[in-house]
Amino acid sequence: MLSFNRIILEDIEQILSTTRVDWDDFSGKRVLITGASGFLPAYLVETLLHLNKTRGLDTHVTALVRNRENYIKRFAQHLDNPNLTVLVQDVSKPISLALPHHFIIHAASQASPKYYGVDPVGTLLANVLGTMQLLELARNHPVISFMYFSSGEVYGETQSIPTKESDYGYIDPTSVRSCYAESKRMGENMCVSWHAQYQVPIKIVRPFHTYGPGMRLDDGRVYADFVRDIIENRPILVRSEGTASRAFCYLADATSGFFTVLLRGENGIPYNVGNSQAEISVMDLANLLVGLFPEKQLVVIKKNIQKTNGYLQSPISRNCPDISRINSLGWEPKTSLADGFKRTIGSYSI
Repeated sequence: MLSFNRIILEDIEQILSTTRVDWDDFSGKRVLITGASGFLPAYLVETLLHLNKTRGLDTHVTALVRNRENYIKRFAQHLDNPNLTVLVQDVSKPISLALPHHFIIHAASQASPKYYGVDPVGTLLANVLGTMQLLELARNHPVISFMYFSSGEVYGETQSIPTKESDYGYIDPTSVRSCYAESKRMGENMCVSWHAQYQVPIKIVRPFHTYGPGMRLDDGRVYADFVRDIIENRPILVRSEGTASRAFCYLADATSGFFTVLLRGENGIPYNVGNSQAEISVMDLANLLVGLFPEKQLVVIKKNIQKTNGYLQSPISRNCPDISRINSLGWEPKTSLADGFKRTIGSYSI
């Protein structure tokens, strides 16, 4: 089970030991996390529940999810935990809670490009209507902190790399693929607008390419494909020239960054969360992964085959964040590409 996975438990201990925040801020508090079964927010849930177990904080987590079966599968070891409650609904619909919550984390979103072509409307609704529902909830029942999960995709095609939080580039609003980036941008503006007009204490994080235990291997993104190839002992298939470059951040590091912004970030401004020291091309990543497991005797095969089934490829050739703003809060990533991907791949065999 994921919850009892040794690597995940080690990651959570790392998050608790390296994050420069006062975890007692969660003592006796209620935290609403949307999209809680998803790859990124699930680690937030796991961390808070582990805090209860090891430090007795009595933090209550309300996990808002759209699919009960996925929730049961992801949190199978916690289903009897009195400090975890599930709320099954569409985040775009009005949200009613029995008790006010002290923290709201909005992470519900279709983040994989495989959805953008087949369900652009569903992709954007969580980022726009869902954000509105949650901001109204925070407006009517004031919170200590409200955190919105945006994305590094809000920068579009920018020539400023590493990319600072103010380095915006071109996004075509008439491209269907822009359903994700444009709605994330709108969600950010809604957050700052509710902050300006209603004093909702919003925080914004912009995760860059994050990988780690629990990511869906059918996600459609290239690094998930590569991990699946390694696990299934088959050649890594690179479906392009492999020259696109991305900066990858290990999930435990990213989670530490999210908590840092939630508790220490400044209201009304965005923070990049990524690893600027872990930028690598797609082809070099494929070769790195093969080299990490020489005993498998795998190879890299390059074929220019376009993905189908609604997957819309990003037009961005290079992507790397400037993380000096979040560095100023005392956060920095700790995990190298080699260590992070070894841990990720290892977590699927435990």
